[in-house]
Amino acid sequence: MPRVFVSAILSAGLLLAAAGALPAQAAESLPNLVIIFADDMGYGDLGAYGHPTIRTPRMDRAAVEGMRFTQFYVGSPVCSPSRAALLTGRYPVRTGITQGLIPGRVLFPGSEQGLPPEEVTIAEVLREAGYATAAIGKWHLGDHAPYLPTQQGFDLFYGLPYSNDMDWVDGVEGTEGYWDLPLYRNRNVIEQPADQTLLTRRYTEEAVRFIRANRDGPFFVYLAHSMPHIPLFTSPEFAGVSSRGLYGDVIEELDWSVGRVLDALEEEGLAENTLVIFT
Repeated sequence: MPRVFVSAILSAGLLLAAAGALPAQAAESLPNLVIIFADDMGYGDLGAYGHPTIRTPRMDRAAVEGMRFTQFYVGSPVCSPSRAALLTGRYPVRTGITQGLIPGRVLFPGSEQGLPPEEVTIAEVLREAGYATAAIGKWHLGDHAPYLPTQQGFDLFYGLPYSNDMDWVDGVEGTEGYWDLPLYRNRNVIEQPADQTLLTRRYTEEAVRFIRANRDGPFFVYLAHSMPHIPLFTSPEFAGVSSRGLYGDVIEELDWSVGRVLDALEEEGLAENTLVIFT
């Protein structure tokens, strides 16, 4: 079983400090690192934290067999600044990604701002130490080329550049509106609009592929799910499975996702040398 930590937030500063010592170790002994980040998920949505009806057996097991962190501070209560804090270990105001962004409190499509290239991310530190690095899922730290994950220490980016409630297109002459979201692979848009019903499954499959491709390690996977940020979507396999409606379906699919990642680590013989953090 991988060393699993189930929490509501973690200290990127602590991870960066630990990563700074990594070059002195032999590459084959370096631990793999997987951070799984659920967007807007409630503290009490897991069975391990008391939810009476949403079924989350894989995360519940991880919470029992690993460690829980239940007291914490987060750099910001909204997407862009909190992600900047998570990946750099610095207060958002120091990175320039603050709650005072115009318009609103987060980066919007086409914003001229983003996480400054001179900021040092955990991915950059780990890559210097010989890690393969992947950002999979929601980024939300700038959608112009200088700010994309591949410019911030990640070898691979697969996902959306911002929240799944952005880029709305109104319907015309009785047609339904839709979110015109671009799905990226590295710096290229591979699907637009992205099929949101498949996001959780696609992110998970991409993470598993990356783990298997880099089984000889070390690797760092930052798996930042778009869900359960609204609008809510789930794959056909999980539609209607929860007694808590669509929201419950979404959380149960996320639980499946965590299980798939943990199973892949076990199957590749990497469980004993991988640190997994769900937040």
